[in-house]
Amino acid sequence: MKFERQSGVVLHPSSLPGAYGIGEIGAEAYRFAEALARMGQRIWQVLPLGPTSYGDSPYQCLSSFAGNHLLIAFQTLMDDGLLLAEELADFPQFPADQVDYGPVIQAREAVLQVVAAHFQARAGENTLKEFSGFQIHNRNWLNDYALFVALKKAHGGRPWHEWAAPLRDRDEAALKEAREQHAEVIRAVEIQQFLFFDQWRSLAEHAHRHGVKILGDIPIFVAHDSADVWAHPDLFFLDEAGRCTTVAGVPPDYFSATGQRWGNPLYRWDVMAADDFAWWKERMRTTFELVDYVRIDHFRGFEAFWEIPAAEETAINGQWVKGPGRALFEAFEKEFGTLPIVAEDLGIITEEVDELREACGFPGMRVLHFIVGNDTNEPGFWPDQFPEQCVVYTGTHDNDTTVGWYQNGKGDGQDASEEEVAEAQHKIRTYLSCDGSQIHWDLIGCAYGTQAAIAIVPLQDILGLDSSARLNSPGRPEGNWRWRFNWDQLSSATEARLAQLTKDHNRHA
Repeated sequence: MKFERQSGVVLHPSSLPGAYGIGEIGAEAYRFAEALARMGQRIWQVLPLGPTSYGDSPYQCLSSFAGNHLLIAFQTLMDDGLLLAEELADFPQFPADQVDYGPVIQAREAVLQVVAAHFQARAGENTLKEFSGFQIHNRNWLNDYALFVALKKAHGGRPWHEWAAPLRDRDEAALKEAREQHAEVIRAVEIQQFLFFDQWRSLAEHAHRHGVKILGDIPIFVAHDSADVWAHPDLFFLDEAGRCTTVAGVPPDYFSATGQRWGNPLYRWDVMAADDFAWWKERMRTTFELVDYVRIDHFRGFEAFWEIPAAEETAINGQWVKGPGRALFEAFEKEFGTLPIVAEDLGIITEEVDELREACGFPGMRVLHFIVGNDTNEPGFWPDQFPEQCVVYTGTHDNDTTVGWYQNGKGDGQDASEEEVAEAQHKIRTYLSCDGSQIHWDLIGCAYGTQAAIAIVPLQDILGLDSSARLNSPGRPEGNWRWRFNWDQLSSATEARLAQLTKDHNRHA
């Protein structure tokens, strides 16, 4: 797909302001879409929207189909008569600037249980009919996901491979008994999913009315402790007890000297190819129902992926193994036609990866934090040499903020002497022809000025925030995905400045 010249902003919905502990997909999200339109932005990159688990990362979800019910907007539920104001009277006060996940999850789950318990009585006839249609339309994944969540709760949150063997191995009689035993919880999960999808579609329609499209995200791999793997163990490399025999990751790189051992199970691509990638096509179909464009995370893994023996503690002792290549995307094209996909092609990229991406017609990515001030850029990786069909970022959700990147001498948390920091800052200033006092605007201007069809900037950079607003640090298991902004940070002057910059660089397509 050929993308027109435009720009956008990265913000995960959990980072939106709001009164109930975490960003929601209600009024504040609508307001943000309107702010994007005022700033001339045409894309809202939302990152993955799935239900999170340990570590709170949307890149490690309990399902690659389900939505994150924690983002359901309480005020919308009240407006729809599904929640009463008095049922929120004892809701705790939470910090406005970050998500305190443990207590927030506990408090919000309790409210959503109340909503589910009264759903049949409070929902109107049309809503109940829509809920029934939702159950039917999504039965391929919803039935397994709802049962998975119910069983996980019944087992105290333990991963599915630690459950009793009949449930772990999906014995038919055991599953039938479990559906009957946990019918109430299963229905509650299905109601929550219906509410998430319903609210999200309303938000997406509101964004579209303001000329803003949604760029979603598909992590290439799924979490081991997920409904996906439990329901389809034959599609993954597992032993008889459901444990991974090999896991995913990346070799040593910019972020880590020992690489990253993600721990995700690896796909049995031969098995997936035998049924023309049916599971993957269903995953794509569900995603395209929620978003307009999709960024596929770790695209290089489709050409070759880093296979790590499960017993290894780091990613050092792995090996590259060939992925499905063009065959997967040919199956997608036959199913969906032209694919509105962006390929995340960062890291160790070979000629074969570039050839695969180009054969598919997907734009790749450029990240200025890795490029500006770097003396070792290859041809095509200087900002004035970017191809038109690519997406340029100042930084991504995995990077420090631009202000933090500059203050730390682009070391991204690595130890650096004062002299090394000063030298790095000098190179950055020299390349951008600036004094560093407004480094975030200078780098945004650099991104906007490239030939890249799409320029996307994290909201933290537009706000000029330092490392305290960083969203995620790869390799750090906890303390990520907590940052939230407030409206006082986004002034009318900031909005006007970005709108003018967008216009100056003809990115208001």
